[in-house]
Parts: sequence; structure tokens; C-alpha cells
Amino acid sequence: MSEGATTQSTRSLGAATSVDPSIGRAADASAALRTRTVGRRREDRIIAVSALGQRAVDRAMLAARSAQPVLIIGPPGSGKSLLARAIHTWSADAGGSLEVLTTGAVPEPLQARELFGCSAGTYPALPDPFVGALERAEGGTLVVDGLETLAPSARATLIRVLTSGCFRPEGGAEERAVRARIVATSDRDLGDDLFGVAHESVHLAPLAERREDILPLAAHFLSLAAVDVGVEPVGFTAEARAALLEEAWPGNLSELRERIRQAVRLAGAGAVSAEALLLSAPSENLPSFRDAKRGFEARYVQAVLRLCDGNISQAARLARKDRKDFYDVIRRTGIDPSEFRR
Repeated sequence: MSEGATTQSTRSLGAATSVDPSIGRAADASAALRTRTVGRRREDRIIAVSALGQRAVDRAMLAARSAQPVLIIGPPGSGKSLLARAIHTWSADAGGSLEVLTTGAVPEPLQARELFGCSAGTYPALPDPFVGALERAEGGTLVVDGLETLAPSARATLIRVLTSGCFRPEGGAEERAVRARIVATSDRDLGDDLFGVAHESVHLAPLAERREDILPLAAHFLSLAAVDVGVEPVGFTAEARAALLEEAWPGNLSELRERIRQAVRLAGAGAVSAEALLLSAPSENLPSFRDAKRGFEARYVQAVLRLCDGNISQAARLARKDRKDFYDVIRRTGIDPSEFRR
């Protein structure tokens, strides 16, 4: 992320509803209705169209103006790290350093060393003095990413540091003033008394609870993936858009982004289809051939009925199928033709 980047708000017309291949670009533009720019890169955009998503962004912007520590709570893959960087960018400390410590990647015996540093000889296997993340973040922000994976002893020390406003490197004799803002992220709520001091809290809901964000986010991830693959972003077919909205997305934004990246590789220069999204799922989540066939039938019947305004006879002719056989397919899929009549 570029240091000192400014936040921008852009506006456009509401979400597009057409089903032509340009829907990707249209949805990407509509996402700007609730877009905040963290840095200068496209991937630094925060897109929040839903009420829950916008509420989290608004809370984060308020937290950025405060000098208190911040705790961001949300399920894995929900965008906590991006929101933490945003709080730094939107704060008065934006010109300072941004240090990110992913606690889950550090062995528990070394977590306090990574956070607070140590004097020479404290660790025989690591004899040199070490400047911790808190000191490196002086004048800026320290993001403690994954607070729930912090060892109890290191967490207790962090609480004492936040309470007193001072810290001491391990093995050191001299206390030093904390001169960095601390923003922590957690996959779960660890309690209101986590810091032992007043702090700001921001809650990120799962993507399944912010359905309005799915298509704008998908269009955004499509544009990023197209650049990576080296193709012109075309968009999603109507069936693909329906499939995106039907998914539960247990992996949240991370899963959505990866699925779309893989689907763009499969689709190449064309519009991303529902089949490309299906095949981009992890192998353990790939449906059986029978289930995939049923899904294709349902999407096909919906598309044909939509084109024929729910007229079964016209739809059967368009599908080059006997009317009775086509009606049997409709009944098997559970689709109501009346929903497509104008």
C-alpha cells in the first residue's frame, strides 16, 4: 500500500440489471456507489453496497479518527486485513509506517519477541538484539493480524502495554513509550475487556449475510483477474450471476476472489459462465456429474423461459424439444413458468 494515500468516494448510477456480457463493467461501476479507496491500487478498493458492509466501513472511518486501539472482528476471508490497512490510511498517522504482524505465522515462544523486540542474548539461538513490530511502527500503525492466535502470555503483555502506554523489549531494562496506533483483527469475539482499555470495535459480517455485495465484488475481482490473465474483462452470463448469488461462500471474499480468478482462466476472453464458476470450485466441493447436470438443466430452462416470457410452447420450440418432454423437464426442475410472464 502506498503511504500517505488519500481516501476517495465515487458515485454512479444504481446497479445494472441487464444480462448482456457487459454486465461486469456495469456492476463494477455500480459498486462505486459505496466504494472507498485504501491505496492507489485497484485491489485496495473496499466495496460495500449492503447495509451491513457500509455500516462496517462507516465504523472503520470513525475509528480512524480516534486515537484508541481498534479491534476488527469477522470470519476468515471477510476482509479484516484490508479494513485494518484502510484505518491506517484514513487516520492522522497515514504518513507513518504500517507494520503488519501475522501472529499465526509466528511460533508462540517467539511472539513476544516479534511484538516487543528483545535485547542481545535474550534468545541463545537468536543472540542479536531485535527491534519488534511495535517499535518499527513508531509514528504509524501496528496491525496485529489474528489476535485469537496470540499466546495467552503475549496477549496479557499486550494488554498491560495498552493500559500503561509503555513497553519493554524482552531482556531490556528500559521502558519505552508506545508511539504507534494498534489495530487488531480476530476471527471471533474475544470479549469486551480484551484490551483492558477503551477501544473501537468494527464487526464484519459473513458474505452470506451481505448478498448485495456479491455481484459488485464479483465484478471487481473479475477486473483484477482479467489483468492477471491478460484478457479484456467481458463480464458474467446471466446464469453465472444467478450462480454467484446462490452460493453460500463460507470462505467469504477470499473464496469469491479465488473462484473468479480460476473461472477467468477457464473462460479466457469470453464471458464467465456458470459452468466455469462450477469447475473453478475446489475438487472436494465439485458436485457430482448428476448434480451438475441438474443444475445446468435448471439454468437452461430458466434462460429459455425468460426469453419466451414464460410461454412453454415457444420455449419448447426454441429448445428444439417436444412440448410434453420440455414440460417434464420444467416439472423436474421445480421451476414455475408463471414467474417469467410479463
